[in-house]
Amino acid sequence: MARRGTVFVCQNCGATSPKWMGRCTDCSTWGSVIEEIRQPERPSARSGTVREPVPVTSVPEDSAQRIPTGLGELDRVLGGGMVPGSVILLGGDPGIGKSTLLLQILARLASPSRKVLYVTAEESMSQIRMRARRVGSESDHLMVLAETDFGSVAGTIEKWAPDTVVLDSVQALHHPDIGSSAGSISQVREIASEAVGLAKGRDLTTWLVGHVTKEGAIAGPRTLEHMVDTVLYFEGDSSHTYRILRAVKNRFGSTNEIALLEMTGQGLVEITDPAGLFLPSTGRSSPGSAVVMALEGSRPLLVEVQALVAQTPFPNPRRTVSGSELSRVLLILAVLDRRAGIQTGGLDVFVNVAGGLRLTEPAADMGLALALVSSILEKPLRGGTAVCGEIGLSGEVRPVLRLEGRLKEASRLGLTRALVPASGADKLPAIKGMEVVPVETVEEAVHVAFT
Repeated sequence: MARRGTVFVCQNCGATSPKWMGRCTDCSTWGSVIEEIRQPERPSARSGTVREPVPVTSVPEDSAQRIPTGLGELDRVLGGGMVPGSVILLGGDPGIGKSTLLLQILARLASPSRKVLYVTAEESMSQIRMRARRVGSESDHLMVLAETDFGSVAGTIEKWAPDTVVLDSVQALHHPDIGSSAGSISQVREIASEAVGLAKGRDLTTWLVGHVTKEGAIAGPRTLEHMVDTVLYFEGDSSHTYRILRAVKNRFGSTNEIALLEMTGQGLVEITDPAGLFLPSTGRSSPGSAVVMALEGSRPLLVEVQALVAQTPFPNPRRTVSGSELSRVLLILAVLDRRAGIQTGGLDVFVNVAGGLRLTEPAADMGLALALVSSILEKPLRGGTAVCGEIGLSGEVRPVLRLEGRLKEASRLGLTRALVPASGADKLPAIKGMEVVPVETVEEAVHVAFT
């Protein structure tokens, strides 16, 4: 049972309980219930003032100019730059480059006419100085504050009135009015709420750095992502130098754009032309490899998909996938078995997307399927071939978006043959040097891919 003045709260969904339990009864998460100090009831926020609604056509449009970050790739993801008064949540694995990126942004923004503030709750000021020197982001106008007390941080913001502020990180800050420890669901929710209030009331562009869970989601209550204006995720791993910044929520722009960055000794550098970045370095085809014409936002990318299939010595075959979804690979294996006559039972299957990129669009299905078949048959696809197409449960190859743009990018990179969905292929304009082969089913795609 909870002690007097305490309550047990799930750190995943926020559900409360009078006693401890190993598994939350609301979200079924194990080990997420911890004891917190019970907060006093707050008075009702209802006021007696009644305000009249107005027609949407009479509401003045926001004429505030967007603020460029100095990185064109990031500006495109944000929809053209930062909006004054917006709150941006940046999440990613530890060490992926969140703090480095924000330090570089603030250094580019800092000037006598623009105040910027970097609040670090996890590192000392000397650590920030060393990183700033390493990535070339030292500036007399870049102000740094090492503080974990959010009350002190809020007071500094109100007194100093910066134009842009970074809170690194929201889980490491502690609100003095909340009795629980830093990082708890009540702490994160209250700090984020007050940070949003400060941003909106002062036209203050605010960046919040968020920790991620082992599943890759931002730690804390799900309402944290609903409270902010933009949510950005850093993708990549320590074994690759490339980083992908993806918007999963953006009130001021599209969520279909990504930023390609490279981690170097001088910090993060934008990649404006990713031509050939994720293609085989040898330039030749090998068994178990297929080139997919992928689309990330408005940008077509040529990506190598690799598959390795081998007889298993174990009763249950292994299925290991990196860079794609396991459920999608299992679906494709089932379709190949039932619709194309490719036996996949009793085989260990390993799938990898080269370069650390993560393919989530269904247009990569045909590439996954042909890479798997290529490995099973120990036969490479015909040289210079690129593929794309979604595969349905009945084995049909379904159309994809912006096929012409994908084909033009493949042609620009020197590929000469493309396997595409038959639907809509007859309306495509002729592309110099590119042979377009329309296919209707996965069985037909397997037949023509190796001839």
